[in-house]
Amino acid sequence: MTKPQLHFAHANSYPAGTYRRFFDLLGRDFHIQALDMHAHNPEYPVETGWGALVQEYIDELESRYQQPVILLGHSLGGMLSLMVAKARPDLVRCVVLLDSPVVAGWRAMVLRLLRNSALGERYFSPARFSVRRRKLWPDAEAAYQHFASKQMFAAWAPQVLRDYIDSGLAPHPQGMQLRFTREIETDVYRSLPHHIGSLVTGKYPVPIGFIGGTESVECRQAGLGPTRKLVGRFFRQIPGGHLFPMESPERAAKETREMIGALLASKR
Repeated sequence: MTKPQLHFAHANSYPAGTYRRFFDLLGRDFHIQALDMHAHNPEYPVETGWGALVQEYIDELESRYQQPVILLGHSLGGMLSLMVAKARPDLVRCVVLLDSPVVAGWRAMVLRLLRNSALGERYFSPARFSVRRRKLWPDAEAAYQHFASKQMFAAWAPQVLRDYIDSGLAPHPQGMQLRFTREIETDVYRSLPHHIGSLVTGKYPVPIGFIGGTESVECRQAGLGPTRKLVGRFFRQIPGGHLFPMESPERAAKETREMIGALLASKR
């Protein structure tokens, strides 16, 4: 029996290879493909609202598949999946958002006002970290030790950090450097869409579900009211933070598999 086709979109700064363990577990039930790195093709520049990134995603789906597919996206990838499905529902069977909360209402207005202000970047935007992120190490092992010493990465499941190092670094004359550049990562944060609330007003054209981390700072900042309104009964939270697919790939895969099943069943 042919496995359902699933297309994955990664979070900002984490190439698709970072999710290898998560893919291995989901791959038992789905045929998974992904664009290795979003936002790095100069033909689709990062711009306010991510319009070109949405077009890149649409072009990727059209070039890969002959029929609608399941979209699964984490953070940035979830928001892009949401916008792609709204623009081209003919390409999509359903969408699962992994810790990609909808920012709407007064929070969206605040985001619009503070997006490129010194105040917004200092206190609210992840760009305050990415803009100065270290990007060069003498070798891959030095990079691994650098990240392993940080609390956020210490929460990741065994081997996931190694997968990030394997997929996220490239040779540099002075050693190894990040493939997903900190400049692009920062541009993505600085251009976050503020119009998502208007996109999801009314009936959404395809079934959509949400799985978030109970300790996710991003969900707390965004508020979950608009997301709950959008997905209805297809809302789940599991232990973990914003990067729960890296922290608990087994639990994330199980919940994702069940969510996709429920969404597809709702279409019958």
